[in-house]
Amino acid sequence: MNHELLENNKVFLQGMVVNEPVYSHEVLNEGFYNLNISIPRLSGQNDIIPVTISERILSTAKIKVGDIIAIKGQFRSYNKIENNKSKLVLTVFVRELCEVDEHSNPNIIEIYGYICKSPIYRTTPFNREITDVLMAVNRSYNKSDYIPCITWGRNARFVGELPVGTKLEMVGRIQSREYFKKQENSDEPISKMAYEISVSKVIQCE
Repeated sequence: MNHELLENNKVFLQGMVVNEPVYSHEVLNEGFYNLNISIPRLSGQNDIIPVTISERILSTAKIKVGDIIAIKGQFRSYNKIENNKSKLVLTVFVRELCEVDEHSNPNIIEIYGYICKSPIYRTTPFNREITDVLMAVNRSYNKSDYIPCITWGRNARFVGELPVGTKLEMVGRIQSREYFKKQENSDEPISKMAYEISVSKVIQCE
């Protein structure tokens, strides 16, 4: 694989396995499994992050619920059809397991990508500035990953004024966020989980 494309999208996560691996799909006769890991925030809350891991890694690691694992990989997206609608699904694709280090930042991601939709700037009722932006990150085989990002404060003001096509380096953490969506033919909303990068640093690339 092109080394530059690997550098476009780098993730390090360290957290606790919260469920048994569930079979997802097969590529070139190799099976892949999904599981979630729980990563504590400084606020005391936890992010529950989905990861995809190959049977080759699982066969040597013997991962169990409750284990603390450290992984390196990439934050990837793919489209899944549900009820005749396309849904963007996000997961961390595991490239390797690492040695657990309690002194490491347990959740860090760095991407190089392009703004692919006009950023949406807004303020909260408490006047906190936020800009939502969707980034396209190149991957091998002429594919791209589409990654939602959220920026804050002066980063939000900066990104909010940039045009589609601008190349950016972004550093931050992957966060999970629960929201509720109204169901068709029902007044009872259902709980959903969204995933995005909470951005701490933005650099515009030449």
